Amino acid sequence: MTTQPLSARRQLGRSELRVSPLCLGGNVFGWTAGEKESFEVLDAFLEAGGNFVDTADVYSHWAPGNVGGESETILGRWVKARGARDRVIVATKVGSKMPTGEGLSERHIRRAVDDSLRRLQVERIDLLYAHKDDPRTPVEETVRAFDALVRAGKVRVVGASNFSAERLGASLELARREGLVRYEALQPNYNLVERVDFEGPLEALCRRERISVAPYYGLAAGFLTGKYRQGEPRPASPRAASVLQRYGTARGWAVLEAVRAVASRRGASPAQVALAWLLAQPTVVAPIASATSAVQLRELLGFERLVLSPEDLAELDVG
Repeated sequence: MTTQPLSARRQLGRSELRVSPLCLGGNVFGWTAGEKESFEVLDAFLEAGGNFVDTADVYSHWAPGNVGGESETILGRWVKARGARDRVIVATKVGSKMPTGEGLSERHIRRAVDDSLRRLQVERIDLLYAHKDDPRTPVEETVRAFDALVRAGKVRVVGASNFSAERLGASLELARREGLVRYEALQPNYNLVERVDFEGPLEALCRRERISVAPYYGLAAGFLTGKYRQGEPRPASPRAASVLQRYGTARGWAVLEAVRAVASRRGASPAQVALAWLLAQPTVVAPIASATSAVQLRELLGFERLVLSPEDLAELDVG
């Protein structure tokens, strides 16, 4: 009998959505994972009980020859080929620069969502994030645009990504005052190495408002998987140089050393420890992690059964 380590479900904010405790990141689809490999990863995720998949309209524009929308297109083809629409929660994002525009104006949001619906081959997006704050656009215009999409049946639930506590709080207050749809999820950059931007006012706001957090870069772009070692040649990866530039600091190596120590003691992998730490945080509903192969994905899945002790958590709390 096939076990399903991700079969448990968690409520997303105050919404009707119930998601698996791991969100599969689609940023690699159409980049370091071609369509065949992406399908294999998605199949393995579904088989394991996962139902929460994250993408964005802009993924993966950075790959040579891409313009954006490649990840959504692959995900849409997989959903249709597998008849999986009722078994997956599809999350995507709007606001990053695309050939058709950028930002969180009502006009751009409306056009971008129609493009995403076409690429995803779905009638409704389950979770739509504002990909990043747009200070040029009034909060009211963005919130009302999202509200209109929900009322039109094109989106079920909305969320925010890369917002400050001040701007997120202003959006929530407007929604409460005007009876509009509110953000139910936040997607911040948050992991064992990068904590300062989330922990503090932003985390406190999420706890107070019951906003669920689905952090991206949960594995610090692969740094916390253990494949990087100080003083050794970097892995053969398209993003290895940028990963080391970003995380290969004194603190980064100290965190990785602590992760390896806990992993060795608990009979787990460093990636499992990093994800288990995120899941132990009170506001986190599902960390986001990507995989370029089914084998790589299956290695990650043991994190859910890894309950870190107070001693483990203290060791991982590297200053």
